[in-house]
Amino acid sequence: MRMVTLGTTGITTPKNAFGALPIQRISQADAVCLIRRAYAGGMTFFDTARFYTDSESKLGEAFEGIRDKVYIASKTAATRSETFWSDLQTTLTNLRTDYLDLYQFHNPAFCPKPGDGTGLYEAMLEAKSQGKIRHIGITNHRLPVANEAIDSGLYETLQFPFCYLASEEDLTLVRKCREKNMGFIAMKGLSGGLLTNSAACFAFQDQFDNVLPIWGVQRESELEEFLSYMDNPPVMTDELAAFIEKDRAQLQGDFCRSCGYCMPCPVGIEILNCARMSQLIRRGPSAAQLTPEVQAKMMKIEECLHCGQCASRCPYHLDTPTLLQKNLEDYKKILSGEIKLT
Repeated sequence: MRMVTLGTTGITTPKNAFGALPIQRISQADAVCLIRRAYAGGMTFFDTARFYTDSESKLGEAFEGIRDKVYIASKTAATRSETFWSDLQTTLTNLRTDYLDLYQFHNPAFCPKPGDGTGLYEAMLEAKSQGKIRHIGITNHRLPVANEAIDSGLYETLQFPFCYLASEEDLTLVRKCREKNMGFIAMKGLSGGLLTNSAACFAFQDQFDNVLPIWGVQRESELEEFLSYMDNPPVMTDELAAFIEKDRAQLQGDFCRSCGYCMPCPVGIEILNCARMSQLIRRGPSAAQLTPEVQAKMMKIEECLHCGQCASRCPYHLDTPTLLQKNLEDYKKILSGEIKLT
């Protein structure tokens, strides 16, 4: 297993890390077992956030007694210094620790800097001087903010969506981070579940020696798949490269990445899944997407107010209402049998 060092942080870990967003969806006991299995299998870097409901608490219980054996990264979505300190204290309490290895601004709409009037970056520096955090990072879904963060020299790591559907602009971010000796943490390596060949996803990420992928898992079977790569990491072959090119041809363009920043919808449409149903239903077991519950969620699209809130919040500038309507029309054709799934 290749190791990766996150820029100037000195954090060196297997190039195979744990994204703790999905463990919100499972019980405390199951999450603790999953996390401990990840550690026993060789994973040492775990990424969570204050925004991920009880994810931090589950990690805190799992790492009781072995805190010094792992690296823990968390995030704050604070927009002012008062909330920053409240978030940080809650996070430390939840994680049962007195420090974070990495603390990140969570997808801010701007790049926090000293003197910008928010007090956020100054709070980061003060937390670091107090020993409550060891390194400062930022996460984002916006290319301009990500580029500004790299160019500022203020951050030790950048976390950004990165998978084999990456655009040339995304690849440029990776190269810039490498040139600046800034750690790059790749989120959404499976593109929110659209990419189903984990070997292809892993082999793609492994081509970049400065990139640390964090895999979001919530099932033991998913975890075991990635842990199997500790001793037998997939490498890029002609076969995997051909598979990736086929996927890129099918999926690149205006598709929903399921980041969730469009939510909530005023009428309760589950946008992050409904806006990509056409891809999901063709790439996974279709029965799971045709249940009465899913049908009800899709029909909810007919109640769309076309208020534009979702589109205004989309970091990828998608025309979300139009995308939802197209997915609904496609879904109805599948239900009626007009379109046959193979």
